[in-house]
Amino acid sequence: MLQRDYILEIVGDFVEGITDAFRRALGEEAGRAAGVEAVEQQIGDLLELDHETALSLAPDSLVTMMVLSGMGDSVAAYVCYALDRLGTAYERQGDADLAGLRRAQATAVAESFACDPADVPSELASLDAELFS
Repeated sequence: MLQRDYILEIVGDFVEGITDAFRRALGEEAGRAAGVEAVEQQIGDLLELDHETALSLAPDSLVTMMVLSGMGDSVAAYVCYALDRLGTAYERQGDADLAGLRRAQATAVAESFACDPADVPSELASLDAELFS
């Protein structure tokens, strides 16, 4: 029961954090870099890993770190969604290399944890409709 409460709390914090961060990442040009950095920070926080290290990993290595953390199954759908949409943010900024890496990471998470990057977690449905439709 305590683990479930903990997961609900960190997922709630994650949803709140990436909502603001994605709005900045896809908003006015001046705030885009900070917004993208904030989304990456939120992913790292959710995984309880340093975001710079975690997001520099090859897709399979990121999955391995998620498995080893013991949290992978609980947060995979959120990580998969965020990585895929982060790919869109990088694409809109003209950074095809990082967009491709984030999408490859999302695909690896999806394949390993049986989730789909196209599936939008219910807590993020309004954000997705606002920014990515």
